Amino acid sequence: MHKGQIMSKDEFLRNSQYAKEEYEGLLVSADTASNQYKIGIQLDENRILLVDQVPDHEVHHRINQLVPQITELQRRYRSHNDLQNYQS
Repeated sequence: MHKGQIMSKDEFLRNSQYAKEEYEGLLVSADTASNQYKIGIQLDENRILLVDQVPDHEVHHRINQLVPQITELQRRYRSHNDLQNYQS
């Protein structure tokens, strides 16, 4: 997994013992395979944009940085995906 990757919600939650919607549209998942927290923006019912992967001591700081950007990131990635659908 890498930052900026769009994945299914099931894939985002894989290997997770803990997952929580910290703020509307912002998901945090404890990845037991990498011992890090995955932070994602929910784009729709089943698609998540992986924003970052951080150790536990950085997760709250990173969440606070992302909260003001949730709506803008959702808008940007939704419209980018819509344009890709027209190219098919």
